[in-house]
This record gives sequence, structure tokens and C-alpha cells, in this order.
Amino acid sequence: MAGSKYVPKTGLARFVHGFEETAIAVLLGLMTLLTFVNVVLRYAFNSSIIWSLEVTLVLFSWLVLFGISYGFKVTAHLGVDAVTNLFSPETRRIMGLLSGVICIFYALLILKGAWDYWAPFADLPKTTGRWIPTGLDWDARRYGFTETGQIPIPFDWLKTWLEQTFNSYVEGGELKFDEYRKLPVLVPYAILPVACFLILFRVVQATLHIWRGEQESLIVSHEAEDAVEEAAALNRGN
Repeated sequence: MAGSKYVPKTGLARFVHGFEETAIAVLLGLMTLLTFVNVVLRYAFNSSIIWSLEVTLVLFSWLVLFGISYGFKVTAHLGVDAVTNLFSPETRRIMGLLSGVICIFYALLILKGAWDYWAPFADLPKTTGRWIPTGLDWDARRYGFTETGQIPIPFDWLKTWLEQTFNSYVEGGELKFDEYRKLPVLVPYAILPVACFLILFRVVQATLHIWRGEQESLIVSHEAEDAVEEAAALNRGN
């Protein structure tokens, strides 16, 4: 990725970095494969996979949200440094730290919002408080029964676990649960709190890197120059 400054230094870091890149590649590959297969089925056999479009939309949203945190880690988000370059390196470092603190606060807000949106679909309580969580709202209405439009549940064991875990209730001292006909929305929506937590984690991590002098800002601002230098190096090699 052009402009990436992240270099994993430990075995664990390399494993996590490789896993994240593999996950992003798999999501993109599955989107491409599903779309291609559906096009072939439609035009060659006058048929289609009815749930393909919905799954592709889910995979695309996962790819985008997962990629945001990855972009913070490798310093790949684009930005403009025309103003900050007017100041000394120490001032730029302070401005970078200020940006990091603001981003941490914003990431906390969207993490709370993501949890509060997803929790009712997972039959879990939302948080109370407008800005900062002040507790859990156990009386909030739950929507664990809500299903996706067409996506099937691929495995019977997964279907049973989802029903018993997120769509169950106690009646007469006996645990009962309603049957899912399609994949519950809590599964695709789970990326919301997960991705927002990763964003918060990566922003904190990047801010600490700025504090330690390992990077100057949260963004890559010289992607065009880097691309030109890479092209020039290739031309010299030829």
C-alpha cells in the first residue's frame, strides 16, 4: 500500500498484520466471486443466487469498516499537511497528538453508538447516557428475532446456537426459543462494535507512536510523491 509506514517488529505483530491483510483480501475475493458467479448464472442459465446481493452488501460493509482500522495502523488515510508543514517538527508533533486525542474521543463516541445500535438485535442491553456510558438499560426492547432478508444460516449447529443464545426466553421455568428461518441481523451487524473497537484501539496505538516519535501524524500526506519516487526507482532499475 502506497505510503504505508507500518512494519511489524515481533512474531505476534507479523501474525496479526498478516491475518488482517488476509481477512481483507478474503472479503474482497468473496465479493468478487459471488458477483461473478451470479452474473454467469443470470446471463448463461437465466438463474441466480437469491441471497448473493445481500451477502455482497454485507461483505462490502465489513470490508470498509475493517479497512478503516487497518488504515490507521499502516498510516494509509489520506490527509493534507500544507498547514502543519509550516511549523517546526516539535509543533507538528504536538498538533499530531492533539489530532490523536480528538480522534480517540470521536472513536469512543462511535463505539458507544455502534454498541447501542447492535445490542438490541443481539438481545443485549444498550448503554445509558447521551455521550458517556452511565450504565446499562436492561429494560430496553430487544430485537433478537429480527432476520436478514434472504441470507440462509449455513450450518445447523450455528442455527441452534444462535436461537438458544439470542432468541430464547424462559417460560414456566423452561428455556424456550423461537426458530430462525434466515440469518439474524445480529451476525452481519456485529461488525459495527467490533470495527469501532478496532478503530479506537488503532487510534490509541497511533497516538502513542506519535508520542514516542515513531511517526509524525495519523495520515499519509505524501502518497503522490512516494508514487513518483517508486516509479523513478523502477525506471532507474530498467
